[in-house]
Amino acid sequence: MRIFSGIQPTGRKHLGNYIGAIRQYVEGQDRGEAIYCIVDLHATTVPYDPPELRQFTYDTAAILLAAGLDPARCIFFRQGDVHEHSELSWLLSSVTAWGDLNRMHQFKEKSAQQRELVSAGLFLYPLLQAADVLAYRAEEVPVGDDQRQHVELMRDIAERFNARFGGGRELLVVPEHRIPEVGARIMDLQDPTARMSTTASSEQGAVYILDEPDVVASKIGAAVTDSGTEVRRAPDKPGIANLIEILAVVRGVEPERIEEEFAGQGYGAFKTAVAEAVVDYLAPTRERYAELREDEDVLERILVAGAQKARAIASPTLADVRKAMGVGPR
Repeated sequence: MRIFSGIQPTGRKHLGNYIGAIRQYVEGQDRGEAIYCIVDLHATTVPYDPPELRQFTYDTAAILLAAGLDPARCIFFRQGDVHEHSELSWLLSSVTAWGDLNRMHQFKEKSAQQRELVSAGLFLYPLLQAADVLAYRAEEVPVGDDQRQHVELMRDIAERFNARFGGGRELLVVPEHRIPEVGARIMDLQDPTARMSTTASSEQGAVYILDEPDVVASKIGAAVTDSGTEVRRAPDKPGIANLIEILAVVRGVEPERIEEEFAGQGYGAFKTAVAEAVVDYLAPTRERYAELREDEDVLERILVAGAQKARAIASPTLADVRKAMGVGPR
């Protein structure tokens, strides 16, 4: 099985990123041929600072490696180093419906945040994302719940391309998403009706992977709950439900086990347990990150070497697409 996923280099990575995506990346190395990239081209679709983008790219690379990605067991690269992504995106635009792109929830959310310019790149973001995956003929895409709609679009694009240009063959693989049953959508600690976000969450609303232990404990201790005392999941208890899910993922147990363990104990003991578990969970990555981030030359060599491996897979796909579409020389 071939697995592909990409991660934005913008901002600091938080617990929701770790639980929803990064841990899946690490596990994927044992389940198939894993291909992961830092999507720096996607990061240019909203206002950004170029020097910061380079630094964030190295930050993200170091976090992923610290979390357990092994360049000897996966292909790990920077999106901008593989031009096949961009060209395939343009070619696939011929089988992508404008109406489908216009219905993307993330475009609506992010465009509403742009005061000066809503870029065409932001509108076409899901199309480039589809090219990222389809270039590798990946069968599985590990993502968080917020990316479900984008994977459905990838499937539609692949099916439409095969029907129009495949000549009865499946030139592009129709991928499946892999969304964790627990932890697919970690919510903001201060607003448990909204997901934890690099850009939208407040400083207190997000636990960052590199937060110091006392900061993690403070944020979880101040997490919004409700006026009750029962540690259980319910529609009127989104804050507690979120913390139950976090603890369940970190401990590797079912949420029901957490409810049973803390029945009758109240929120104080429960929040303390969540904080301690999250601190322990993130500690190895935070400590390893400090070692890796210091040497940007090593990080650069890893990304460049990964791009060479990625191009060896993406180039034949692009050649097949060009041939099927009648683009370029015979």
